[in-house]
Amino acid sequence: MSIRPVKSISPAIPTMEGAGVKLHRAFGFEDPSMLDPFLLFDDFRNERPEDFLKGFPWHPHRGIETITYVLNGTVEHGDSLGNEGTLAAGDVQWMTAGSGILHQEMPKGNAKGQMHGFQLWANLPASLKMTAPRYQDVEGKEIPEIIDDDGTRVKVIVGEFWGKRGPVDGIATDPQYLDVFVPAGVRKSFKIDTYRHAFAYIFDGSGRFADASAPRGVLLEKEVRGEEVNIRDLSGDRTLVQFSTGDEVTVQAGPQGIRFLLISGAPLEEPVAWHGPIVMNTREELMQAFAELRNGTFIKPAH
Repeated sequence: MSIRPVKSISPAIPTMEGAGVKLHRAFGFEDPSMLDPFLLFDDFRNERPEDFLKGFPWHPHRGIETITYVLNGTVEHGDSLGNEGTLAAGDVQWMTAGSGILHQEMPKGNAKGQMHGFQLWANLPASLKMTAPRYQDVEGKEIPEIIDDDGTRVKVIVGEFWGKRGPVDGIATDPQYLDVFVPAGVRKSFKIDTYRHAFAYIFDGSGRFADASAPRGVLLEKEVRGEEVNIRDLSGDRTLVQFSTGDEVTVQAGPQGIRFLLISGAPLEEPVAWHGPIVMNTREELMQAFAELRNGTFIKPAH
């Protein structure tokens, strides 16, 4: 076994999307080859309804897949094909936009007013850019969870891990998407295919991945005595860890344990033409998509 060295560690950056949703972006709208086939990762955890209730009104997608994982609260969604539903805590939606879809996502808080979740964008290969749109809505109870003897817990959302297979299937890039908790003080290794790009996103607790320094903490906006201040959170929360090549990653959990998403996928290594919610292979395809949005032919009839 060869441990994957850490290539970089960076904090997710506060930003705003939709109609005014405050979120933290771990990566996106930069070099699309960095974590190919993944394009963008957003963490939309909020404690105040005013920071998320305006949601993500109607907007288009083409050429990608969006993966939404809800931890707390709910997300109501609807689209131009007549699909609608609600994602609850623990649920996952894998949406293949394919040839094009218009949809909206409206977050709702839980009883405490909290809305916690993540969204990942995955690119589609050129051969599937114009495939028919589809949804895979998965309830949390369908996601297998493995508990190891040392207390490590792994939810297998996509792909195969420790003999269990996640309920989302038929994904072009054959990714692996795991929700991992490692208890305090435990050192644990996780096998990843050598040829995949891989990253971890820490969202609770702290820890140190092999060949990396301890988390320096990330700058977060918090309310102290009624005032908004920026403080450095030493928990490692909202931290992106990118790995180089190898066939496993190793983490040493901190005093509160560590929880993170571990995501990997085979790179497409194709040209990318990207503007906003539409990702194609050439500038001409991109221009055609926006022309179709303007003239009303963006949504393709079902075959």
